[in-house]
Amino acid sequence: MNTTKKDIFITGFALFSMFFGAGNLILPPFIGSQAGPNWLFATIGFAITAVVIPILGILAHAKLQGTMFDFGKKVSPLFSLIYCFLVYLISVALPAPRTASVMHEMTVAPFFGTSSLLTSSIYFIIVFLFVINRAKIITLIGEFFTPLIVIILLGIICIGFFSSPETINPSQYKTPFIMGLLEGYQTFDAIGAVVVGGVIIISLKLKGIKTFNENRTLIRKSGIVAGLCLLLIYAGLILVSALYNTTFNTNATRTEILTALSVQTLGEIGATFLSMLVALACFTTAVGIITGTADYVKGLFNESQIAYRLTAILSCIIGVVVGQFDVHYIINIALPALMFIYPITIVLILLNLLPNKFATNTVFKSVVGTTFLFSTPDFLKFIIPPESIEGLIGIIPFAKQSLGWVIPATIVFLVLNVRTFTTKEKQR
Repeated sequence: MNTTKKDIFITGFALFSMFFGAGNLILPPFIGSQAGPNWLFATIGFAITAVVIPILGILAHAKLQGTMFDFGKKVSPLFSLIYCFLVYLISVALPAPRTASVMHEMTVAPFFGTSSLLTSSIYFIIVFLFVINRAKIITLIGEFFTPLIVIILLGIICIGFFSSPETINPSQYKTPFIMGLLEGYQTFDAIGAVVVGGVIIISLKLKGIKTFNENRTLIRKSGIVAGLCLLLIYAGLILVSALYNTTFNTNATRTEILTALSVQTLGEIGATFLSMLVALACFTTAVGIITGTADYVKGLFNESQIAYRLTAILSCIIGVVVGQFDVHYIINIALPALMFIYPITIVLILLNLLPNKFATNTVFKSVVGTTFLFSTPDFLKFIIPPESIEGLIGIIPFAKQSLGWVIPATIVFLVLNVRTFTTKEKQR
């Protein structure tokens, strides 16, 4: 089966929709409102963790064409098994339920006033119906849902850009680039890349595209399409919300800022369009996460369809339970988990993209171990009194910005590769 432009765009749009969920909607407007005139620096930081790293994750999938287990197996099979378990557990326990919470707050509660339990229950029943219709997911999302999402978002961005107020409030961020970078963690998109990348690979095989080269070409090109769409939408939402930041209440929440921006740009009908947008964006992400989790468990149990269905059911039950909570509560409890798993995920994505001669088993083990060690303070400060580890944070470069793992991991990578190539030269 030959890869066509239509295949590339449908797959790219499907990827975009699976990435573009609850956090992707509510975070950019909040960043723009806080960054104000420094919106560009915040956008660059946000783009690194919410666009560049996730798309690199998709490119790594194109290279590996296996499952998430392949991302960490060079460290050790046991490590990879634990890593996969943690990522899938975090995914079904936090970002998937968050989509239901955002949908309730922005789409259901303002119009019907029903309970969040009812919303999350109905929501995940529909998600489950899509998940069990596995073979049709790419087409349904790529052809039908994504165009609607993009059209509504572009409407908000274009109208907002040409009709914005003349003044902008000063930036609330001391370091807009770093804040944008860390806010990008909350999209879960790097984690999403290793989850939904597997969904794309299995979906392509089900559609009949089976050769390694065809898959690699299609995944790479569709990943670029998805990345460009994400960058366009993120930058547009951050810019427009920065231009409108004088119109938002000082203590407005993320969801309130997005709602206000929609109404001010699209008028009273903006609330209706926003409801449709939220429903579509959240739904496609939840379907992608739960499908990816069920696919992985199915593979562990010899392609058992029973294992697939049971995993989907359990994931949806977790979604119903956690999805009842307030969006901002879910965001807050997600922070420790993100600070723990996100640096490791970023490192695994980057290492898997490199040629094997630069990313040997020793390099994998050492760099991932270093990353884990030096990102531990970022995780601990959310679960123990921060003052108890102030001394440790003070001596690690960039630890105060929650990036203490970056320099040590880079140094270990460079030292190991220099030593390897020096040894080879001497042996010659």
